[in-house]
Parts: sequence; structure tokens; C-alpha cells
Amino acid sequence: MASAVEYLAKNFSFETFRKSKDLKKRIWFTLVILIIYRLGTFIPLPNINPAVISEFTRNHASGLFGILDMFSGGAMGRMTVFSLNIMPYISASIIVQLLTTMSPQLEALKKEGHAGQQKINQYTRYGAVALALAQGYGIAIGLERMMGQSGSAVLDPGLSFRFTTMTSLTGGTLFIMWLGEQITKRGLGNGSSMIIYAGIVANLPAALFNTFAMGKQGALSMMALFFLLIMVLGVILFIVYMEKAIRKVPILYPKRQVMSGGTQQQSTHLPLKINSANVIPPIFASSILLLPMTIAGFADIDPTSWFGKLSRLISHGQPLYMVLFSAAIIFFAFFYTAIMFNPKETADNLKKSGSFIPGIRPGEATAEYIETVLDRLTLVGALYLCCICLLPEILLSQVSLPFYFGGTSLLIVVNVSTDTITQFQSHLMAQEYDKLFKKNRVKGLFG
Repeated sequence: MASAVEYLAKNFSFETFRKSKDLKKRIWFTLVILIIYRLGTFIPLPNINPAVISEFTRNHASGLFGILDMFSGGAMGRMTVFSLNIMPYISASIIVQLLTTMSPQLEALKKEGHAGQQKINQYTRYGAVALALAQGYGIAIGLERMMGQSGSAVLDPGLSFRFTTMTSLTGGTLFIMWLGEQITKRGLGNGSSMIIYAGIVANLPAALFNTFAMGKQGALSMMALFFLLIMVLGVILFIVYMEKAIRKVPILYPKRQVMSGGTQQQSTHLPLKINSANVIPPIFASSILLLPMTIAGFADIDPTSWFGKLSRLISHGQPLYMVLFSAAIIFFAFFYTAIMFNPKETADNLKKSGSFIPGIRPGEATAEYIETVLDRLTLVGALYLCCICLLPEILLSQVSLPFYFGGTSLLIVVNVSTDTITQFQSHLMAQEYDKLFKKNRVKGLFG
């Protein structure tokens, strides 16, 4: 094994990538799919007044509308057929995962292997369609009520417009789901993550240009601009460090006999990430807290009413928003981790294989130990997410910069980038393993 690792380290170079036809096909395929996705973000919905939509986007850039516009790569701000992006599918997948832990039938399906997982994926797609239809209808109603200086946002309101908007947005979501699945199967990286990543990255150049333009116009001092750059670099480095951090729980396998007549005991470890929930907690926390402000904007609610006052109290930079945002991140971090990782199931698998954690009895004691370790790690991960998301939010609220420099967007960009690089290296490593095994096979035949 050591000689194989040394061989791989010695021959791991750009030449390896140049000769990897399969990897290059995957990269080109991913780029083509992302280009198709970006083109779709510019196809507008029918019967829309773009001037009113543009005015509304400028006035509500700090609410949930702004976050959805960021995740959709600007599609929501242009009100295109891809406005809902892949968010209905992500929401449906989380709902199905939650139901899987509560429903014995779905839990039994999950244990059936590939066939059961295919059925669960199908249920997720049905859920995504239902959510997309409901959200599409809500958007259609909101657009009909939207007014601007140049008139109504809808040129021809009515039942026909609502039906067309619902079907267009749902069709766009289904097409994006299909594009994401193609990336996962035939491309590089996770399809859903790459779609969101492409939307954020595509608007980063414009956000950078506007930021530097603010510096030239005097709206943002050069000292503040320099501090912003240092903050972004520091946040990126901190995210990379924390996302790579794991807690290694030692595991011992049963002793086995070796050729010399003695026994040998193998050991490995159970890797537990500090941030098992990834970027899900900040996304859900932001969506829930900013929902009242967005409803107030769509429904044209009186700012002096109790609902209008509440929407102002939980806007960006307000103390109540910071407290509720932190509490929501911590809650969703524990909630999503509990859905994704089952300590009892892991303990049962270790017991069936005869493996154990040193000093811990197999079975229930092992499950309690893993759960305790996981809870402590999740608390650290939740506090890390709070720091990453709140510090940029406080600073950005003071200088009115876009969401693209916020903690949530940076978290998504860094996570997807590191995961894609890991898959890239895995493909190259697999190719080198194949070459190594073929070389040893030839030596065995003729040597």
C-alpha cells in the first residue's frame, strides 16, 4: 500500500489530467449544462412589465426577495421561468427526509437499498412539483398586486396569467432538477449544489464592479473597501479550515489470524464533521426571518401596522434579527444533523460487524456515546455558522453591500468549490490506480 501511495504522489501531475479523457468529458459536460442553465435565467415570464419588476427588485433587495434572487442567479429579479430555481426540490427533499424518520414505511423503503432510494427520490420529485405549483401561484398573485411608477407589473392579469405563470415556473424548476441530475450522473460535482453555485458566482463580477464603483464615487471609503477585502479573505480561510475539521472516533475490528500463525487487530476511525448540516441552517433561518418583510412588500402592508413594525424589527442589522437568526441557525443545525445521521443505526452496524469503540460497550452504550460526541460537535458547528453569517451581515448592513459578500453566499461558494476539487482529485486518483494495477498485472504475467 505504501508503494502505491508513493507511486501516485510521484505521478500525480498535469500530464495525468491531460491524458484523462473521461475527466475532461465530465468537465466539458458540466460547463455546457451550466451555460444552458444560465441562458434559462434570462427567459422572462409572459405578460410581465420589466420596468416594474426592476423597480421592485431595487426596493426589496434586502429581504427574502434579495436572497432568492441571489440563489437563482438573478432570475428572480428578472422574473424569468427559472425564478424558483431548484429551491422547491431542496425543500421537498428535506421534508421527505423528515418524514422518513417519522414514517415506518418510508424508513423501510430507505433500508431496501437502491430500489428503495429510487422510490424515495420519486416521492421527492412529486413533492417538488407540488411546492413549485403552490409557490408559482403565490408569485402570480403577488405580481398581479405589484404596482410601480409605470403601472402594473402584469400586462394582462387574470386566470390565464396565473395558470401560465404556475406552469412556466414549475416547468422551469423541473428542467433545472433534470439538469442537476445530469451533472451528478455525467458531470463533476453535486448537481443541485452546482446549480446554486453557478447562480451566485455568475453575479459576483457585477457585485465586485458595483462595490468598487461605490469606492470611486465616495459612497464607500478606501479604508472600508480594504477592510471588506480582508474580511472576505479571512472568512474564506476560516470556512475552509472548519469544513475540513473532523472528529475521529477510533474503531477496532475483531482479531483475525495472519499467515505467521498469530493474530492481528485492525483499527480505523469514524469521521464526524464539525458542520454536518453544511449550509442548510443559514438558508432556512434567513428564509423564515425575512418572510414577514417580503410579505409586507408584496401585499403593500401599512408600515405603521403591527405587521409592518415587526418586519422592520427583524430586518438586517437589527438586534432582534441577530438574536433570532442565531437561534434559528442553532435549531436547524441540530434538526438537520439528527435527520442525516442516526447514531443508533451506526451503533447497530458496528455491533453486527463485531467492531467496537475502545472503552465503550457495543449496542446502546455506543449509540449514546456517538450521540454525545455528535451533539458537542454540532454545537461547535452551529456557533461557527453563527459567526460566519452574523459578522458579515453586521458589516454589510452598515455599508449596504449586496448579499454576494455575505456569510451564507461565501459558505456555499467555498463548500461547493472544495467538494468539486475533491471529486476532481478522486477521478485523477482512480485513473492512476487503474494504471498502477495494470502495470502490476503485466509484471505478474511476464516477471
